[in-house]
Amino acid sequence: MLVPEPFRYVITDFDRLAFERFVPKDHQLVIAEKNIAWEEFRPELEEYYSRNMGQPALDPVRMLKMEFLRYMYNLSDRQVMERVTSDLTFRFFLQVGYGFQVPDPSLLSRFRGRLGMEGFGKVFDKLVSQARRTGVVKDRLRLKDASHVIASIAIPTTLTLVAEIRDRLLAAMKPFDPQLVAGQEIEVELLRTRTASERDELRLEARVTHLRELVVLAQLLPTPQDATTNSAWQKLLQTRELAEKILRDRDHPNDGRKTLSVTDPEARRGKHGEWYEGYVTDILMDADSGLITQVNVLEAGGDEAKDAVEMVRNEEATHGNDIENLSIDGAGFNGEMLRTLDDMGVTTFVPPKTAPVSPRFSADEFTLNAEGTAVTCPAGQSSQYRQRDEERHATIFRFTRKVCDACPLAGNCMAKLGEGLFGRTVQKNDYEPEYQRARERAQTAAFADVRREHPAVERKLNEIMNHHDGRHAKYRGRQKVQIQQYMTCLVVNVKCFLKLVTTPRPALA
Repeated sequence: MLVPEPFRYVITDFDRLAFERFVPKDHQLVIAEKNIAWEEFRPELEEYYSRNMGQPALDPVRMLKMEFLRYMYNLSDRQVMERVTSDLTFRFFLQVGYGFQVPDPSLLSRFRGRLGMEGFGKVFDKLVSQARRTGVVKDRLRLKDASHVIASIAIPTTLTLVAEIRDRLLAAMKPFDPQLVAGQEIEVELLRTRTASERDELRLEARVTHLRELVVLAQLLPTPQDATTNSAWQKLLQTRELAEKILRDRDHPNDGRKTLSVTDPEARRGKHGEWYEGYVTDILMDADSGLITQVNVLEAGGDEAKDAVEMVRNEEATHGNDIENLSIDGAGFNGEMLRTLDDMGVTTFVPPKTAPVSPRFSADEFTLNAEGTAVTCPAGQSSQYRQRDEERHATIFRFTRKVCDACPLAGNCMAKLGEGLFGRTVQKNDYEPEYQRARERAQTAAFADVRREHPAVERKLNEIMNHHDGRHAKYRGRQKVQIQQYMTCLVVNVKCFLKLVTTPRPALA
């Protein structure tokens, strides 16, 4: 409950004297307290508090500052409270005197749960708004890059994974039919005894079969009247959905996006140099100020091109600005992304993929007719068949075997003559105009200038991942990892912003 309690935060003359004598004026926290408008975060924070229910709450702005200290110095909740107890600089930053009673560390965990991903996103955006107000953030160029985050999980064997989700499903079913669960627990023990001497493959198959039966039994449980508000029922639905997902992964092993762990079911396997299990942190950075303007967390192997569009949209919707240019690495050589950003008025600079070199006629040398129904080859012949490939956003055109066999240019067109049901096959991508513009842009001086600026975002990611341990997920679940990255990027932005506002600017001639 939000109630004014100024007595908690009284700063006496003794406190002022202690701060004056023992807190360095050039300390980073002193500069942050004086140059960041912390009170401007209050409206966003108070949205998540009740004004007339519960115990009096600790001031939310000071709670945010404590959370900031965690990420600034890579501390745990308990370590933050210990430092607040003994460190005068921390107390100055929080603007509390010697009479301030340091709360239990668990209060920080409750604060994170109260704000959630949405609240921390608003806090992050508010700091960017403050920076924009000072004029340091420009809209000339955004640099986009991503890096991997290692999930806080141990990867179990498939046998262990199935056993873990089975036990969780039984525990979730117990409040609704304890007698049924008791019988299934006996079945689990019998199953373990019967298969103890079997090969792992047979033991796994037996457990998978039993898990399928449990999922069916869970589906048959009667829905309680208060299903939408019954937390135990909602937990059962979530656990059942996870069990169904693990079974689908087993039925379709080549589909990808496999669940790796029941402790963090959203973590995925991806490749960033080497294989890893976890997430991807994706950022947009203003090239002029070095401030991060957007941050998002994707599952490993997530669509970075699609996310680039979403981040540009989110920034422009939040701040009402118009981004002029975007620099992105090879993941951005994506026709759909290029077209969408072009429609939004954003010029994209991306290294094009190298086209394969072939001595034979390329697809570009086949002319598409106005209706898009056929292509004409260099010899003047038209294709007879076409087929859509929706997954690749392309149309496939085929020439007849008879036409190609009689063509005097066949040797320059096909590697193998006289083989196969059809003659030459040509694929035309829907986004070929966008790809061509990207290739042409890559030959310009403007492209070279932009790409010289791009390494700055890689250095920024290094600061996030290595200096502030953004590389390792502190929590489990994508939304909680997103909160971690919001706060990490907030700290990185504060450091960058303070450097900008405190560094003397050269006088104009």
